[in-house]
Amino acid sequence: MSRWEVVIGLETHVQLATKSKIFSGASTAFGAEANRQACAVDIALPGVLPVLNREAVVCAIRFGLAVGGEIAPRSIFARKNYFYPDLPKGYQISQYETPVVAGGGLTIRIDGTEKFVRLTRAHLEEDAGKSLHEDFHGRTGIDLNRAGTPLLEIVSEPDLRSSAEAVAYAKALHALVTWIGISDGNMQEGSFRCDANVSVRHPGEPLGTRREIKNLNSFRFLQQAIDYEIQWQINELEEGRAIHQATVLFDPDTGETRAMRSKEDAHDYRYFPDPDLLPLEIGPEWIAEVKAGMPELPQAMQARFQADYGLSAYDAATLTATREMARYFEAAVAAAGRENAKPCANWVMGELAARLNRDERDIASSPVSAGQLAGMIRRIGDGTLSSKLAKEVFDALWNGEGQGDENAADAIIEARGLKQVSDASAIEPIIDEVLAANQKSVEEFRAGKEKAFNALVGQVMKATRGKANPQQVNELLRKKLSS
Repeated sequence: MSRWEVVIGLETHVQLATKSKIFSGASTAFGAEANRQACAVDIALPGVLPVLNREAVVCAIRFGLAVGGEIAPRSIFARKNYFYPDLPKGYQISQYETPVVAGGGLTIRIDGTEKFVRLTRAHLEEDAGKSLHEDFHGRTGIDLNRAGTPLLEIVSEPDLRSSAEAVAYAKALHALVTWIGISDGNMQEGSFRCDANVSVRHPGEPLGTRREIKNLNSFRFLQQAIDYEIQWQINELEEGRAIHQATVLFDPDTGETRAMRSKEDAHDYRYFPDPDLLPLEIGPEWIAEVKAGMPELPQAMQARFQADYGLSAYDAATLTATREMARYFEAAVAAAGRENAKPCANWVMGELAARLNRDERDIASSPVSAGQLAGMIRRIGDGTLSSKLAKEVFDALWNGEGQGDENAADAIIEARGLKQVSDASAIEPIIDEVLAANQKSVEEFRAGKEKAFNALVGQVMKATRGKANPQQVNELLRKKLSS
């Protein structure tokens, strides 16, 4: 057993998919010219008052329901006081003592094993602005467009024990918030950012001193940063030095973390209730209204896929990785027939997923529609296509042949003459020719060499340009060789 145990907790900032900010009517659209979307409320000019965005609260309720958390009937907004150039108010409106969601958890799958990760809380808050350090000739620019953007900060318990578990949790959380429609999850645009609290200890000892790695906006950087930080802390302790609580940044260019400042505690922020905002009250009727509009959640859908379609737990989990993939799969099964559910799953997880990954596309922009894929799978099922010929049809569909035509597979099969030959009277003469021309392989097979049989099958398939039904070729060839 390792001398060291790793302890990790994640704090994730999820930008909520509202059109306006959490306390003002300013737009949250990404990519606007600097400081064009920061209004008087966002920077707290004298005389302005914040007004809570109802849709941001709905997003928080949806999340609480999805993770089985407790939704507070009454929660408080507080001012978190600190100075930073991109925070012109001198404070951030957040929640402290009473968050909107408490508890709940998320199940992750790691190396084929499930693990339940507990959540501490999820609270609503506003984002700060952004400091820009490039193209300013040594100076720093401030863009306040993000100031006031609604965030849900989701805090996990320190239940994670490796960088792999942390990434699995972050991916599961990302999938969930996009699934329930509360965030677009765009990491490049800052819609999903993780802070990782990392410490190490000897197994069974109290928690070690943690260091917080800030603003990790990719799963790859999350893993690299945690791995480096773990090794750094272990090296420090083994050299006899103490770990000091700190906030650190990860440099993707060097692959290293570096201390930014000593880590603040809650009392350093001088939290107090915001005098301009009333307590947030959420009654049972509001929760019931939000619950009625919730989509089927991933775990419930996984169970249904296993029960209705006979899929394995692995297949069901893979197909529900995103809501779009699940929708695509179900549309394909609806068109192909439930008896083709497993072939549909195999094609969606296999060839389709590989092509999407290669071309850096998401499934919503797949050139092959669910209906077109289903049409091709039906032809495999009825013996018109072999698996090999189906790949040729899939290539044609991917490259745009029959675009918009749900029966495109049939047209491609006809136009290219790809129909599988299943007529024994057409296959037998070709087998006879192959046997006559390959007497050495025939003798080797009869001497007990199974590889020789495979070589003969290959010759028959080559002679038919891959169109002969492989199962029939196998049966007819064995029959002839044993006679």
